[in-house]
Amino acid sequence: MRRRILRSILTVLTITTVVLGVPLIYTAWLWVEDITRNDLQSRLERIAAEVIAQEMGDGTVHDGLDTRAMRALVPEGGKLTVVYPTPQDNAARSDIGVDHIDEPLVESLSMGTSGSLRLEVPAGPMHARQEQAVAAVALAVLASLGAAFSVAVVTARRVADPLRDVAARAARLAMGDFRPDPRRHGIAELDRVSDVLDSATVEIAGRLQREHALVADVSHQLRSRLTAVRLRLDELSTHADPEVVHEAEEAMAQVDRLTDAIDDLVRASRDEDAADRDPVPVMAELRGVVAEWAHPFTEEGRELRLIGDESLRAPITGSRLREAVAVLVDNALMHGGGTCTVSVRTVPTMSSRDPLICVEVADEGEGVRDELAPHIFDRGFSAGGSTGVGLALARALVEADGGRLELQRRRPALFAVFLGSKVNRSPSATLTEPR
Repeated sequence: MRRRILRSILTVLTITTVVLGVPLIYTAWLWVEDITRNDLQSRLERIAAEVIAQEMGDGTVHDGLDTRAMRALVPEGGKLTVVYPTPQDNAARSDIGVDHIDEPLVESLSMGTSGSLRLEVPAGPMHARQEQAVAAVALAVLASLGAAFSVAVVTARRVADPLRDVAARAARLAMGDFRPDPRRHGIAELDRVSDVLDSATVEIAGRLQREHALVADVSHQLRSRLTAVRLRLDELSTHADPEVVHEAEEAMAQVDRLTDAIDDLVRASRDEDAADRDPVPVMAELRGVVAEWAHPFTEEGRELRLIGDESLRAPITGSRLREAVAVLVDNALMHGGGTCTVSVRTVPTMSSRDPLICVEVADEGEGVRDELAPHIFDRGFSAGGSTGVGLALARALVEADGGRLELQRRRPALFAVFLGSKVNRSPSATLTEPR
């Protein structure tokens, strides 16, 4: 941020310096020349007055031109040429000064019937003064640019540092650091943002505390009810009918899995370091989901299968992934058709050297209608009479671990879960489990 602000300010300053400095340097160059020429013209006017003063009543100079006073007016190294009338010659000439000048600067003055003057001086001293003037102007321009650079650095720091502090504070808030920050920066807009963040900190901390308490209470109540259900099923397991015993044992297994899932979700909801979790084998996590849903698919005369690379691991919460994929499998059972395939593969990414892990859930049904697709993940939206919570919950669970859930294909439906990868570089093994 600071570098961008500083670069923008310096770009404007550089353009301004070029636009104003170059004409100013050119003006200084011409100014020195004007001063030099005006000085020569002033000398010529004084010399002309001296020549006219030596004229007699007939407008001519008698007894030769007295040049003593004129010599004092000729610059050192210069040459003065005086053309004046005499009784014998209307254009007598007198040269005062050096005989020859290389690269002369010439000024002349006409005196009408009294003759003319021509004054030549070396241009070298004038060019030296011009160079000195240009150097002085350039030095002043550079000094102003340096001062402007200092001001730009201070301004960039004054603007960028508070923005960075506010951004860092917002990042800490997103990470769950709800400590208030009393620092203010003297910039009204940023201080207003800091005040809002203070209010948001208090509000979010309170809501999270209430939600954690609610989750704890709900999980406690669910576990209590599940324990009661398991006790009743335990009684049925002593029934004389073997089929009743089998169904009771299956139901108790479902209750145990549900209890474990609740414990995992509660534990994951309190875990704020998802990126630091140890990678878990994706196929191993999904195998239990496929096994759990295989029987409902079989009863519908359909097939559920799992294919993928056993070596793929991702730093995620296993319970969140299982619940999210279970929602997608349930959605395929309720609204899809044909074989449902859960596949695990890697997909390359442009922003990272490591590929992403993609878990795809696809079926062979009619798919998602075009008018429903934009709203399919909206909480409370349902086209089939359900609660409309499932897909929204699945997306929230995936995003809680830093992944994303998308509808990759509408007809037939294909949902994709993208996860960060930890790919084992050993030869991959592909597993196919027809169900």
